Amino acid sequence: MEIRAEKPEDVTAVRKVNIAAFKRENEADLVDQLRGVASTFSFVAVESEQIVGHIFYSPVEIEGECADNLFILGLAPIAVLPDYQRQGIGSLLIQHSLKECDRLGCKAVVVLGYPEYYPKFGFVPAKEKGLRCEYTVPDEAFMVLELENGALDGCSGTVKYRFEFSQFE
Repeated sequence: MEIRAEKPEDVTAVRKVNIAAFKRENEADLVDQLRGVASTFSFVAVESEQIVGHIFYSPVEIEGECADNLFILGLAPIAVLPDYQRQGIGSLLIQHSLKECDRLGCKAVVVLGYPEYYPKFGFVPAKEKGLRCEYTVPDEAFMVLELENGALDGCSGTVKYRFEFSQFE
């Protein structure tokens, strides 16, 4: 299993992975719309020369109190082809990509997802760090991971995703 940055020639395969994983086109359309935005990061899992998984990050902002230059990303979506799910590919994608996000200067990552899954990677409810999601979601489903200890000290407010997300609420 190879985890690497998405290449231009991967776009079609990435789209297929997202559609297959979510059984709809919303997430694939979102990735296509965000792909050209500055500070987005896209990684793929490759098995036997086939892309079987994908993870995407895009910049988010905190509306409230926080350092102006704080670089925070939102993890969304993460997708694995149905035949390859429950084999640890999602975990590999998350672990590898979080290291890359840290290396690229990201200080924290937020995710809206399963509260049973993401804590094993160090995510905690964002509410514990003074953050809330712009969308109406359960507190335990909106989580954050500081890639740099104390990066969110003194922060409080509402995490705002890029406007492209609002089309898929």
